[in-house]
Amino acid sequence: MKSRVLWVLLVFFGFWSSPAVANNRFIVRTPSGLASLQQVCLVLGCNVAGGLDGDLSKLFLVTTPDCLVATLGCIDPNAFLQVLRSQPAIKHVELDALLKVMQATATAPPPALSDNTPVNYFGATVIHGYVSQPAITIIRLPDAQTNFSVSGAGIVAVIDTGIDPGHPVLQSILVPGYDFTRNIAGSASELTDVNQSPTSNGASPAMVNQSSAAILDPASAFNLYQQPQYQAFGHGTMVSGIIHLVAPTALIMPLKAFNVDGSGYLSDILRAIYFAVQNGARVINMSFSFSTYSYEMATALKFANRHRVISVASAGNDGKEVIVYPASLSSVMGVASTANDDTRSAFSNYGEDLVWVAAPGEGIVTTYPFGTFGAGWGTSFSAPFVSGAAALLLNISSNFNESSAERSLAHAFWITPDLGNGRVDLYQALAAGLSASNH
Repeated sequence: MKSRVLWVLLVFFGFWSSPAVANNRFIVRTPSGLASLQQVCLVLGCNVAGGLDGDLSKLFLVTTPDCLVATLGCIDPNAFLQVLRSQPAIKHVELDALLKVMQATATAPPPALSDNTPVNYFGATVIHGYVSQPAITIIRLPDAQTNFSVSGAGIVAVIDTGIDPGHPVLQSILVPGYDFTRNIAGSASELTDVNQSPTSNGASPAMVNQSSAAILDPASAFNLYQQPQYQAFGHGTMVSGIIHLVAPTALIMPLKAFNVDGSGYLSDILRAIYFAVQNGARVINMSFSFSTYSYEMATALKFANRHRVISVASAGNDGKEVIVYPASLSSVMGVASTANDDTRSAFSNYGEDLVWVAAPGEGIVTTYPFGTFGAGWGTSFSAPFVSGAAALLLNISSNFNESSAERSLAHAFWITPDLGNGRVDLYQALAAGLSASNH
């Protein structure tokens, strides 16, 4: 472990769509492929910016200039949407949405974050608080790992803000990912988003934005506080650390579809889903949610389902009984958040049509950029417990898919109907999965 340890307390409440759309960006499905769409754009004055579905070559991002002076003049994007829909070669069109992170006020650091005694965890040095925090006992992780001799299998794709690729806890289990925000293959680093390396020398607790606090060198904390564009920094590394905690020998594929400020395009999320499926992922973790149904999001996740990929998404953090996506889609397990006393977290969305299971999501200690550790609150940090659970099921049998994983994880600790099948119980889930795989 590095001689200096940075402790960070962060609150990330998942991703939520802003009301805005990307006015000159359109997600277009055309069964006849690229050449046909290029001909349409030649007439209409639009541009095919690139493919979204990998080698399927049926889904594309189309952009327009602010004003189509030579053809249709300056028009409302919804009007141009209708023009595209009227083209015989086009099957479906939707506006590209711009998504944003939702956050809330930070609370006191959990005691486990101060438990910094170095210990070994599957070949990596971690702090004791990471592997002994309350959530571990609550979901019965030690019982599951010991009694079923599982530690995770397969590749878990994490669609998020990226990862710290050099983190000593994570670096040995990473497979090549992709940075869709910069179109860089093989890399999904969060570190390129910041212009500093925080230090813990002389550290003291300090807020770094309105919703997170960090135990940082005062200068580092001040710099982060003065630069709100860093509000989502570390999110992907933290999510990945929870997956690794549950399934330490599973591999992680980092897919960066969100910027350091928490913003990201729906089109990049679609690219990430197709990339994950076509590059061998068996689980997709989506610690984000948005309120508007997307036909293409549903289509992409049905594609994942057909290829035996298990999809997991956070339920969101309005504290309401609402429908959000992708968690409420039939091909996805929606995950709510519980407190350590097995009650629903006040911030967590809920409802039988949204939630499949719940998992701890308050004060979760996990990895943080610069080889350090942090803690966070939100359904963003509940979902990766379920993604890790899916990787443990794949350790029992590689034949698990979305429906069989759902059936196994439905063997949970019952709380209320609002939290679906209940809070995750890994021992029960694996016992059910083993029984099913033997029949």
